Amino acid sequence: MSQSLSPEYLTSLGQQFGTPLYVYHAEKIKEQYEKLTTAFRNSNTVFFYACKALTNVNVLKYVCSLGANVDCSSINEVKLALYAGFPKERVLYTSNGIGFDEIAEAVSLGVIINIDSLSNLEKFGQKYGGTYPVGVRLRPNIMAGGNLKISTGHDKSKFGIPVDQVEKILALVDSYNLDIADLHIHTGSEIKDVDVFVKGIEILFELIPQFRSLRFIDLGGGFKVPYKDGDAQTDIQLLADKVNAAFANHPNPGGRPLQVWFEPGKFLVSECGYFITKVNVLKETDAATFASVDSGFNHLIRPMFYDAYHRIENISNPNGAPRRYSVVGNICETDTFAWDRTINEVREGDYLVFYNAGAYGFEMSSNFNSRYKPAEVLIKDGQAHLIRRRDVFEDLLRNQVEL
Repeated sequence: MSQSLSPEYLTSLGQQFGTPLYVYHAEKIKEQYEKLTTAFRNSNTVFFYACKALTNVNVLKYVCSLGANVDCSSINEVKLALYAGFPKERVLYTSNGIGFDEIAEAVSLGVIINIDSLSNLEKFGQKYGGTYPVGVRLRPNIMAGGNLKISTGHDKSKFGIPVDQVEKILALVDSYNLDIADLHIHTGSEIKDVDVFVKGIEILFELIPQFRSLRFIDLGGGFKVPYKDGDAQTDIQLLADKVNAAFANHPNPGGRPLQVWFEPGKFLVSECGYFITKVNVLKETDAATFASVDSGFNHLIRPMFYDAYHRIENISNPNGAPRRYSVVGNICETDTFAWDRTINEVREGDYLVFYNAGAYGFEMSSNFNSRYKPAEVLIKDGQAHLIRRRDVFEDLLRNQVEL
């Protein structure tokens, strides 16, 4: 049964904790995780939560309790994951364009490491040789997601070592006796066509015979979730069936079974999240009726940055007559959340909720215009828990050094 929070309950949370407010529903995360584990129950598959989507330590603790591993994009995410209780052997660190000192620190912490450049792979070989296993992130030259901003596997992407440079990788393996434990690809986000993953598997299986110590194949993440009614989404069961079939047809030449890894981030936390705002001002013009809320792209930047769609509902006037509104923010920039959107009649003081706000919402927030970052609340076992307090004025001064 799909886990969701009612408009009445969300309104009460806005009244209790104030707005703007991020709310996360723990049981929805569990529901999404169980979709994955159920679909892949007959295979040797492990899921790493791509925590760049949402790193609140309470969410990390909850995801850890479900049995998931964690995928980190920076050394600080690694430290947060360890702080939240993930054992080091369940922490994967894959970053790009970083200084080698981050990789060295990851080694000192004992976590799993993927490297995405020949330069850092050579430095790794020079320092550690074959004494520490390492993975390699490859760029498969696959366009996925249909948007250059969210596709990471195409030939103009900065991510990964291009597959046509595999001979250079192998030369480093030979020179430094590198123990290549996994090959990793990640083609992008919002992938609804499961054949994209199959394409990646086909590319990897051309390379697998050249890496004698492989134990894992990492297919990344990017599963599509629905943002509006009728939206397509990744068919997880179909994905499991096709991945299992692909591996059955390509046994590892080394005779050792390969464990499959996936890195879902948005898939696990997007639908668990609600962003509650309050309407400050209504403004009528010849072009539009603007509903200005107490937020902006300083709190939810996805609509402006990615042209992303979030369903918006007036939860404090559910029976109001539908009208057309442009929902905008209160910062001194163009921050239109939605243009000419049908919403139940909006009045000043009403609460509007943005759905699917769990992934890359608070995580990409800022203090632009010296606005406070919002509070975060986790609903778990029917109880509302404050898991991040709202900023106060002193937070704006924190770390500033007065002369």
